[in-house]
Amino acid sequence: MTDDQASEDPAALAAAELAQAKQRLLTEPPHYVIANHAMGLFEFGALHLTATPPNLEAAVLGIDAMACIVEGMEGRLGPDEETLHAALEQIRLAFVQVKASLG
Repeated sequence: MTDDQASEDPAALAAAELAQAKQRLLTEPPHYVIANHAMGLFEFGALHLTATPPNLEAAVLGIDAMACIVEGMEGRLGPDEETLHAALEQIRLAFVQVKASLG
C-alpha cells in the first residue's frame, strides 16, 4: 500500500490517530491525564444537570466518580489539585441547587 492509499484508508487513518494518542498519553505527566479524566466527569455531571429535564441519577454518578478520583488521590494530583477540589465543590453545589429547584 502506498502512502497515498494509506492516507485515504479510513481504517489506516484511525490506526495512525490512535497510535498518536497513545504516544501523547505516554509522554504527558500522569497527573495531567488523571486531572483531564476528572474534569471529563465534571462535564458529564454538568451536562446531566443542565439537561431538560435534569437527570439527577446520571449527574450524581459522574459527580461521585469525580469525587473518587479527587478525594481518593489527594496529594497525588499535582499542581491542578486545588482546582480539581474547587471544581468538585462547585458541581456538588450545582447538584444541590438543581435538586432543590425540582422540589
